[in-house]
Amino acid sequence: MGVLITFRYANPRYLFVCLFLCLMCAGALARVHRYDFVLVETNYTRLCYTKSILTVNGQFPGPVIHVHRGDTVFVNVINQGYYGVTLHWHGVKQPRNPWHDGPEYITQCPIAPGTNFTYEVQFTTEEGTLWWHAHSDWTRVTIHGAIVILPPEGTPYPFPEPDAEEVIVLSCWYKGNLRQLLAEELETGSDTPRSDAYTINGQPGDFCACSNDSTYHVTVDEGKTYLMRIVNAVLNADLFLSIAGHNFTVVGMDASYVKPFETSYIILSPGQTMDVLVMANQSPSYYYIAGRQYSSDRLNVVNYDHSNVSAILKYNGNYTLPSSPMFPSSTLPTYKDNVAALRFMDRIKSLANEEHPVNVPLNVRTRMYVTVSMGVFICPNSSCGGIYGDRMASSMNNFTWINPSTDILQAYYRNVSGVYDTSFPDFPSMYYNFTGDDLPTNISVPTKGRMVKVLNYNESIEIVFQGTNLLDAAEAHPMHLHGYGFYVVGSGLGDFDEVNDPKGYNLIDPPYVNTISVPKSGWAAIRFRANNPGVWFLHCHYDRHLTWGMDTVLIVKNGGSASTSVRPPPPYMPPCDNATSPLGHWLNFVHDEDANYAYRVI
Repeated sequence: MGVLITFRYANPRYLFVCLFLCLMCAGALARVHRYDFVLVETNYTRLCYTKSILTVNGQFPGPVIHVHRGDTVFVNVINQGYYGVTLHWHGVKQPRNPWHDGPEYITQCPIAPGTNFTYEVQFTTEEGTLWWHAHSDWTRVTIHGAIVILPPEGTPYPFPEPDAEEVIVLSCWYKGNLRQLLAEELETGSDTPRSDAYTINGQPGDFCACSNDSTYHVTVDEGKTYLMRIVNAVLNADLFLSIAGHNFTVVGMDASYVKPFETSYIILSPGQTMDVLVMANQSPSYYYIAGRQYSSDRLNVVNYDHSNVSAILKYNGNYTLPSSPMFPSSTLPTYKDNVAALRFMDRIKSLANEEHPVNVPLNVRTRMYVTVSMGVFICPNSSCGGIYGDRMASSMNNFTWINPSTDILQAYYRNVSGVYDTSFPDFPSMYYNFTGDDLPTNISVPTKGRMVKVLNYNESIEIVFQGTNLLDAAEAHPMHLHGYGFYVVGSGLGDFDEVNDPKGYNLIDPPYVNTISVPKSGWAAIRFRANNPGVWFLHCHYDRHLTWGMDTVLIVKNGGSASTSVRPPPPYMPPCDNATSPLGHWLNFVHDEDANYAYRVI
């Protein structure tokens, strides 16, 4: 959109007025915002215990970033903590600007203690709710916050204007020192720590110890409609969420609008965001907003966080207070309700109208079939703490990612050899009944490395993610691609049928997202056009799976012009030679050919 002004007078006063109007118009279309994020240790008390956590500006969750579509944000990150950290702007495409995307050792090295780094975050097509978070091992547990992206000024929502808005950030809490707990589990090769509670805007709620007095309240007026912007910042769990006596109308997901639909519950995987309308149409009282984990593990797996997180929807006005808020016992699905999870996701469709069209690639040039699997690395004499006495691992197409000592983007941009290779396969090296039972153990040992996939600029891509049941460990996998949104054209249970399943693809109004939950023992197919050159991380958004290696990198080559090529690097990038592990003094990572993660406790 532009403004054309015809200069009819030579009078400098008129020229000045016209220039002023031009600047005003440009400012209304796109603005620049600046934030200071100070990483600092802060004492917080939850679940009857006080501990120090790394925060941004002392807040948990961190500050909310507010912008309009088209704006640019500069965030100066000042690290006053004890270890290196990076930040990622989840779901923000960052056109041609991977330098500020943030994943550690993929596009940059950590911001060392006592230093700072300024991110440039460009909002282009995104509209709705996204979030930012640390991208250094598990530091995002307390370093995260929402991003509210409003329509351009003067542009309405594609749904009835809400009376007010509320940001809801779902997160998790660990009683102990998570870095220490994680280091101990990685040392033995066993499973990773489980959270002790979930939180809504930093509070566990009434059903957790020492939490009644601090439960988060959402205050509403009878008859009004509220837009709730919900973020799942949990490390390793999908969450069901419901409000007693009230329904949600889902209107957006991952900063993209969807066809509105009404539902009594929602489910979000880690990394996903959702915009929902809630009508305050019940008798004035207190009502629980309640959430619990959806555990897609097999039925006999029970070592997960069973806490019910809660907040209270509180009506304004004079009325008799209830002895206890109403709980959504009839609408909140149970922990293992696979049917509820699948049924909800099947209802999400893009808005797909004139103002918000879809552009699904129809002529696919590159097809990839990628298994997402659990696995193990063999330990001598079954001396490790994982399954069968081996070390836990995860993989994509049987490759387990290991971070380099410098970042992939620098190596790619400066043609540094030996940091990665381009051999990530388009298809599995071995075909079998991926979702079958009693699969042989010998196919569950992946290959370690840094295999990336290189794509030509503007080629159309289809990736089918195939879940497996290796080690009898089938579960859902929320797969996230940096630098892109993508269309989810299909999903299903069992092994993908390359002949028949594509016949059922939705090419009309598929959801456009940045994170997709691959169903347990099932598959999901995505399509996108590789029109954003750079180095982009592709990984499972369960941090335990990312830590074990369910990651790879897509390198999209430059196009034929400056406007279709990666921007030059900023004048300063955090150097890799003084980077410190987010696990602080607990671990000192070194490369070891005999294990996925090798380290020693200092």
